[in-house]
Amino acid sequence: MGNLPLSTGLFKTDATTSDQASSERFEARKISHGITYYCTNLSRAVDHTAAVPNPQARCPLSSLSSSALPLNDSSSAVASSSPLLSDSPSHTPVSSQNQSHSASTSRPLLVFFSWLGARPAAVAKYRDLYLDRGMDVLLVQSSVMHFLWPRWGLDYGLEILNVLEEPQFSQRAVLVHASSIGGYTFTQILTHIAQGPHKHSCLEQRVIGHIYDSLVVGSLEHMAVGLGKTLMPRIEGFIRNTAMLYFWLFKSYTANFYENSIQVFHNSPITAPALFFFSENDAMCNFIVLEKVIDLWKKRGVAVESRKWKESIHAAHMRCHPEDYLSTLQHFLNSLPIPPIKS
Repeated sequence: MGNLPLSTGLFKTDATTSDQASSERFEARKISHGITYYCTNLSRAVDHTAAVPNPQARCPLSSLSSSALPLNDSSSAVASSSPLLSDSPSHTPVSSQNQSHSASTSRPLLVFFSWLGARPAAVAKYRDLYLDRGMDVLLVQSSVMHFLWPRWGLDYGLEILNVLEEPQFSQRAVLVHASSIGGYTFTQILTHIAQGPHKHSCLEQRVIGHIYDSLVVGSLEHMAVGLGKTLMPRIEGFIRNTAMLYFWLFKSYTANFYENSIQVFHNSPITAPALFFFSENDAMCNFIVLEKVIDLWKKRGVAVESRKWKESIHAAHMRCHPEDYLSTLQHFLNSLPIPPIKS
């Protein structure tokens, strides 16, 4: 629930306008507004010990109604220098459409909940880290209105949950990476799981780990500060005060929902290992409150790791502390029971 930089317009979704595409490395399919699926292009994946790949093998998404469109992948060079790539697996090319379908649907799925206003190149750096590690990526982008009017956020959470229960994703191991407002959106999914444990228990059991980067934690004022700093920094104080008035006027539709979301997160139905990235100087995160949440999870039996910096930038820890960030992430991922890729 945080970082809300919008370059044009208050209600703009942080849509990655150049990410609907195919490249030699992967294919991208827009599932719905704000949700995009990236899968390794199995026809281009090279196994140095195998024969020439079959150019007919494609990423299967027959039950998703959208089609692949061109992508400008501007961040491959950045991602290729990451230490996460040191243990990236090679994949054996497949020789038929059925084999391609089997291989693709067996790959672990990284669900990346991005911060609001994320630029395509910035999102691509995270996406490529996981693609190069042998995972497919489901990118979830949120609108400021999902936060300002929580009922819409809950509806969006259910939409994402339904996508994850589609045949292409329903049998996959899932890893969650949520940044800033992405943590709020993921919490809306947790709310549906908590309310319907028998209906959605499958996803709960499939999550093998969750990563939280720059969560907005604390009081309503922290949320208002986040809106002010990122929507219109020049009139930050005015936006903050307006947001606080809005929260007060529509308390039963906003503040009460936020409080419920906080309780759901504290008692998250997902107890897989977790990793938190945060800093002490983040105006949108009360790090003392966050550390109490971490302690609470540990008492509940959750294996929690964290990396805190004295100074950093909200939702930009990887840019500010690249080596530290990536080595911490690498260590965490290596500790997870990520299933091997089926050829």
